Amino acid sequence: MKKRILSVLMSAVLLTACTGQVAAAAGLTVTKGETAIDTQDKATIINGRTYVPFHFIIDAFYPQAKISWELGKAVVRDTDLELVLQPGARYMICNGRYLYTPDSMYMEDGELMVPLRILCTALGIGVAWDAANRLAILTPGSGPIQHGDEFYDEEDLYWLSHVIYAESGNQSLEGKIAVGNVVMNRLESPNFPNTIKGVLYQRNQFSTVSNGTIYLTPNEQSVVAAKLVLEGVNTAGDSLFFVNPKLSPNSWASRNRTYVATIGAHAFFA
Repeated sequence: MKKRILSVLMSAVLLTACTGQVAAAAGLTVTKGETAIDTQDKATIINGRTYVPFHFIIDAFYPQAKISWELGKAVVRDTDLELVLQPGARYMICNGRYLYTPDSMYMEDGELMVPLRILCTALGIGVAWDAANRLAILTPGSGPIQHGDEFYDEEDLYWLSHVIYAESGNQSLEGKIAVGNVVMNRLESPNFPNTIKGVLYQRNQFSTVSNGTIYLTPNEQSVVAAKLVLEGVNTAGDSLFFVNPKLSPNSWASRNRTYVATIGAHAFFA
C-alpha cells in the first residue's frame, strides 16, 4: 500500500466514553428541506451531538425501505442500501462500510437513538445547522456511501487487524483504534516503510512479529477497529509509538518522545 491520505468520514482524536451530559431538546427541530420531520420531541443533544430515533429519518428519505430487527440489530434495506445499527455499539455499518460514533447508540422508550450527522453521512444526506432557530436542516444528497468491498484493501485489512489483535487483545475499541493509528501514522511518515506489512516487519519494532502472536486470528472487534482506522478514525492523534507502562515503565519512548495519551493499557507517544 502506497502512502496516501485516507478518506475521513469521522475523525475522533483522543475521545473518551460518553459522559452522559445531555442537553434539553426543547425547540430542537429536524427538517427535510423546509418540511419538519416529526421526531415526536425525542431529538436530543448529547456531548454536542444531535441524536434522533433513526426510523424517522429513514421514513422521510427512504419511504420504501424495510426495517427489521435481527439478532438485536436494526437492519434497514432498500435499493442500494443496507444499514445496520446496534444499541450499545460505537459504529454503524452502511453497505459494508464502518462509521464511528464517539458515543454509543442507545435505546430510549423503545426507540433506537443514533447520531444524526453520522447517520446522514452514511445515507448521503446533507446537513446544515441553524443555531438561531435550533434547526437541523437535511437535504437529499448523493445517496448511501459506496460498498465496503470496494473500499478496504484485503492485504491492508489483514495485517492491520492482526497487529491490532496481537497488541491490544480485549482492550476497548478506542484502544484498538489507537494501535492501528500508530501503524498508519508510521505509514505516512518518511522515517518508516511505506507499506503496512513493511511497518510491522521493520526490525525490532513490534514484538508480536518476533513472538508470532501477530498470526493469531483476530477477533471481530479487532477487525472492526481495523476498518474504522482505514476509514480515517483517529483516537491517538499523531502518535508513532506505544508502550505498556506496566511492562516497560522506563521505555525509550517515554524518555525520548512526546506523551500524547494513555488509552487502555497503552501509553502513546508522538
